[in-house]
Amino acid sequence: MTTPRGARGAAPRHDDRRRSFPQVAPREAPDGRFAATWWGNAWVEALEDTALDPARLARGKAYAGRGHVDAITVTPGRVVAYVHGSRARPYRTEIRMRTLGDDGWERFLDEATARPDHIAALLDKDVPHALEAVSGLLPAPGDLVPDCSCPDDGYPCKHAAALCYQAARLLDEDPFVLFLMRGRGEQELLAELTRRNAALSAAESTAAAPPMPTVPARAVLAATERAAPPLPPPLPLPDRPGRPAVFPPDPEAPDPLALDLLASEAAVRAHAFLATGLDPVAALSPWQDAVRLAAAHPGSGLTASTRALYRDLAYALDRTPTELARAVAAWRQGGAAGLAVLEEPWDPPAGPFDRARPALLAADFPAFRPWRNRLSTESLQLRLGRDGLWYGYESDAGREDWWPRGAPDPDPVGALTDLLGH
Repeated sequence: MTTPRGARGAAPRHDDRRRSFPQVAPREAPDGRFAATWWGNAWVEALEDTALDPARLARGKAYAGRGHVDAITVTPGRVVAYVHGSRARPYRTEIRMRTLGDDGWERFLDEATARPDHIAALLDKDVPHALEAVSGLLPAPGDLVPDCSCPDDGYPCKHAAALCYQAARLLDEDPFVLFLMRGRGEQELLAELTRRNAALSAAESTAAAPPMPTVPARAVLAATERAAPPLPPPLPLPDRPGRPAVFPPDPEAPDPLALDLLASEAAVRAHAFLATGLDPVAALSPWQDAVRLAAAHPGSGLTASTRALYRDLAYALDRTPTELARAVAAWRQGGAAGLAVLEEPWDPPAGPFDRARPALLAADFPAFRPWRNRLSTESLQLRLGRDGLWYGYESDAGREDWWPRGAPDPDPVGALTDLLGH
């Protein structure tokens, strides 16, 4: 007899599109602002800009600060909580907002997977301004619609204002709460980011190696009756190490990610021994080796298990996951030399560096400011490595948050052209 769905013993299904948060302890905002992040403050401002009575807002902020808002439940398009007022029985209060359409999510996902710094920021609980600019994640004035069971017909009443202020604190702690408000759960988003990132990595990989020569089984079996045929020549060295098998999760087996790392590591080192007779890991520092390990897995940092890999590698070396993600981008750009360019500014001798600025101006690129081995504009940067190559970097204007982009090139114009083409 089959077990009915939902019967005792059946595995519970996690609802990723409904999250409840316990009551936040009373806390006064020292500067009058409940939110600490730019997106949390934008959430509050969306309601404040359309409020009809500033006095009700002030009372709602006081309610939130004194802990009058009970546990908050967030579902797509709705934030609900019971808020205590002057009466013994709390009021049911909610804030409604429209969910983001498919086109908006497509723009968000395309932009998020287009740059490694955007993915790193999301995993570090940060929302880049560029993602908001392309998708309209945050509500505009008038998008938030308050509702409350109290008799006050203010817009909003103090209970709805208190809920709005308290919800801003949730957004500070986890921007995925904002994504849920707009219609997508965290697991759904991470799965789609993983799929798109893997597809992008596959599209950028080179063609597969040619098939290896083989010995017919019939000839091997006939060797017992006659002289064995000569062995084929040694197999050619593959262009790159092979990928390990997929290890399904099993409670009785080691962690699948750990097995994948061990198999990948063995393949890379064996390939290097075959090609050069040298161990490529022996000369690396612990930080370089951690970056190399993370860089060997293009999808790292997107799923729960690989986020743990980034976290554990980074914290073991007193770094943050964002610092590791930036270093991984530099390693993929130029290996150990690319990592050195990221972390070690130096003073280059006169020559190629001095000729770079006139060459860029002659190619109709904007004027670059020099500093040590770097040439910068508001959002573009070229760094000269000790290997004589130019490495491209990009940042959002005015943020000084530089991320490696493009391929290194001995010509600064070529490096910048490749950077702008990505």
